[in-house]
Amino acid sequence: MPMNAEPIIQVSGLHKWFAMLHVLSNIALDVQPREVVCIIGRSGSGKSTLLRCINFLEEPSAGRITVDKLVVEAGNKGREHRRLVHEIRLKTGMVFQEFNLFPHMSVLENVIEGPITVKKMDRSKAVEVAEMNLDRVGLLFKKDEYPNRLSGGQKQRVAIARALAMEPKVMLFDEPTSALDPELIGEVLNVMKRLAEDGTTMLVVTHEMGFAREVADRVVVMADGEVVEHGRPEDVFTAPRDPRTRALIERYRSGGTN
Repeated sequence: MPMNAEPIIQVSGLHKWFAMLHVLSNIALDVQPREVVCIIGRSGSGKSTLLRCINFLEEPSAGRITVDKLVVEAGNKGREHRRLVHEIRLKTGMVFQEFNLFPHMSVLENVIEGPITVKKMDRSKAVEVAEMNLDRVGLLFKKDEYPNRLSGGQKQRVAIARALAMEPKVMLFDEPTSALDPELIGEVLNVMKRLAEDGTTMLVVTHEMGFAREVADRVVVMADGEVVEHGRPEDVFTAPRDPRTRALIERYRSGGTN
């Protein structure tokens, strides 16, 4: 991870309300190029909403989002706002809890769909990019299969390849293993570890504390819609300062759920 680089993601003064519910409160967050940042916290703490605000799947109520020097102020509307949001989405690959693969398309067709329709990439080039990324996730041999012939772990790995095929600057993962059976979680986490080793910039919302401790450059802890602690994994996990972080870590150590 480069030191003193300009952050590729900057979130400042971010608020999100759903009607009267204040889901995110004055969030500030930076992510450096090639950095892996894991966001942890109890369910309902605002982690997924923060991720969805960064690529405007949820419109922030207040604050500023910057992705790769594209700056969007919350509350703006109109053509320029829509253009900036579109550009930010092109720079951020998103992997969801559910795989959202098109069931009527083969694995290869699922992966080339975005590059061809959104980026207007030539089909032969899109196939080349898709096959390279399917190989990265260990599923090139499944390129002609359909999603109903894949395990949950394989579907999620295809979803990762699909996001990578758009050649984003940042990968956003929203609890990518939470819909998987326990025996399939490891294969997805192993792919993510390899991406981290390759220098992929990643912002990961996860309940997988072992992954956060092993792979993250920094861990961000959320509670009640706020960032309550952040730092190196070894500091957060061995000497948490905030009592809510301590409670979270204790639940993890005792084998409890979040």
